[in-house]
Amino acid sequence: MPSWNSRGLRGSALEELINMTNEKYRENRLALIQKVPTPITPVQMDQETRHITLAYFEQKSTVDYIGVVQGVPVCFDAKECAADTFALQNLHAHQVAFMEDFERQGGVAFLLIYYSKKERYFYLRFAKMKEFWNRMEQGGRKSFRFEEIEEEYEIPKGHGALVPYLIPLQKDLENREE
Repeated sequence: MPSWNSRGLRGSALEELINMTNEKYRENRLALIQKVPTPITPVQMDQETRHITLAYFEQKSTVDYIGVVQGVPVCFDAKECAADTFALQNLHAHQVAFMEDFERQGGVAFLLIYYSKKERYFYLRFAKMKEFWNRMEQGGRKSFRFEEIEEEYEIPKGHGALVPYLIPLQKDLENREE
């Protein structure tokens, strides 16, 4: 099991940007999105300060964020990618299953991916993510290339939020109606 101060904090800058965006959306009454706490198992505590000094992530968590946007239930996971390929090992089968179940219940699930070298954010629709996942499960690539991302779902800069993912979410909702 990874310890709490290793891999888990890699995306903390991205997470902070998303948290600030979510707060802005809440203030403007556009959405109510909550960060899902990562379940941990404390192993060691400092008795004087009562702070956890060593802990392990519990294996099964769902997604990073869950909430509602103008009456539409949404859930998403945020991932940072330093390369031009996104390794599907960054996702877990139980997360994909949760997102699939969420969509079956009428919600919208997606990945928010930050390509750090390119400084570009993308909204990856669950249906597209599932294509990549199925391809891997059928013996194909265990990753997807940047070129395979749907350009029309790039998250634009600005628009009153740090990571304005409601813009591609709206496009996703409109495309589902067609």
